[in-house]
Amino acid sequence: MSFYVTTPIYYVNAAPHLGHAYSTIAADVMARHMRQRGEDVFFLTGTDEHGEPVALAAEREGLTPQELVDRNAPRFVDLMPRLNVSNDFFIRTSDAEHMAKVQEILGRIRDNGHVYEGIYEGWYCPRCADFKTDAEAGDDNLCPIHKTPLTREKEDNYFFRLSAFQDDLLRLLDEQPEFVMPRHRYNEARSFIESGLQDVSLSRSTFTWGVPVPWDEKHVFYVWFDALLNYYTALSYAREGEDLTERFWPAQFHLIGKDILKFHAVFWPAMLLAAGLPLPEHVFVHGFLLIGKDKMGKSAGNAIDPFAIMDEYGTDALRFYLMREVSFGHDGSVSLEGFRARYETELANDLGNLASRTIAMVHRYRDGVVPDAQLDPDLAAEIDGLEGEVRALLDRADLTGAADAIWLRVRRLNRYVEERAPWQLAKDEARAGDLDSVLASLAEALRVVAVLLYPWIPESSAKLLQALGAPQLELASARVQAGRLGAIAKLDQLFPKH
Repeated sequence: MSFYVTTPIYYVNAAPHLGHAYSTIAADVMARHMRQRGEDVFFLTGTDEHGEPVALAAEREGLTPQELVDRNAPRFVDLMPRLNVSNDFFIRTSDAEHMAKVQEILGRIRDNGHVYEGIYEGWYCPRCADFKTDAEAGDDNLCPIHKTPLTREKEDNYFFRLSAFQDDLLRLLDEQPEFVMPRHRYNEARSFIESGLQDVSLSRSTFTWGVPVPWDEKHVFYVWFDALLNYYTALSYAREGEDLTERFWPAQFHLIGKDILKFHAVFWPAMLLAAGLPLPEHVFVHGFLLIGKDKMGKSAGNAIDPFAIMDEYGTDALRFYLMREVSFGHDGSVSLEGFRARYETELANDLGNLASRTIAMVHRYRDGVVPDAQLDPDLAAEIDGLEGEVRALLDRADLTGAADAIWLRVRRLNRYVEERAPWQLAKDEARAGDLDSVLASLAEALRVVAVLLYPWIPESSAKLLQALGAPQLELASARVQAGRLGAIAKLDQLFPKH
């Protein structure tokens, strides 16, 4: 089976921050897990390089828009290996191949009768690159996201007949209640559609930085129509000489932030319907990372630098923190203090000490060879169902629930060490068989946990499995006694204390 997952594409008018890392790591956890299952996976991320925000940022710096995006896009490209993410392609919407495909698909939408010419007059947020309805503008005419004044715009545009798809979209949500996830975001999308859809601008005629409208050279496509199509266009040219569209489309999961829900849960499926293309299975909407009560972001000036955290603590620590600290699908606060606390208590103490103690005891009491002994049946039963539990949770993009389930077992293994006290068993030769069983049970359970943790902390999991002499990462190996442990290597601290 194929599995296609995407992140939003990121604006290039500022440096990457923790919010960009959050979405990308989440998609990587899903992609790595699905590869462990033997699925045919494609994972896409990239940069959104057109539109008025980019043009304005370039103007402020005395650059052309192309110069600005060519300078800033490599920062996002470079972020991917630093985050140890396994994306299969990085799309830039200034790619000539993307732009040609956008023109083709939007031309098809026009040919299908869903585009007409008119004059737009209304509210607009330059920072969102979004036209706002009167209801969204409210009485104060402020952007509901940025809380900045909206501008009044009037210009010649081509329009997309979004209103024509209101009944189709409501039917979609009725028939596929998990099209938008989690449920509270589904309700938000449905409420927006039920409030009445208005036709939306498909093009802009007041600036030139965008994909040219092929049937009218005075216009460029409105940036959101260009950007949303990246999920589809990338497949046509991601691999030289090969079109992957039939193999991977439609996507299983688009992961997005809640501030762009309207575009992905309303505009996007309507566009695909208008073009006669299959719809994705799920749009999963995560919340904001908050500093205190405020959204973290470049415009707020409160962004945490992911590079600084990785430089000091390592990439796995950042990946783990972001997926554990905030319930995926909801807003949540992050802080350097919270990061350090979770690093010390969970990574260094819970997992790091468990790994060190288990391997050290096998070396101390059994010369570095895991005993070929009967496993503790009670402990084995607690560990053995974990693979299926994690599989089911990640099928619903419940990254937090899956990590929680694994961590319950990590803590259980630490309690097991204290309960069985191998150091006491080692003092009594008559209990050598009990000690063999405890050590074998701990080592095998640790191996299973390491396989399942691989999508979250790939470097540390691989290092631990290598030390255990069982480097297999396939999900099928995350079952008790899927393989036999023998001689194991010594292991340095996975997560040194700071």
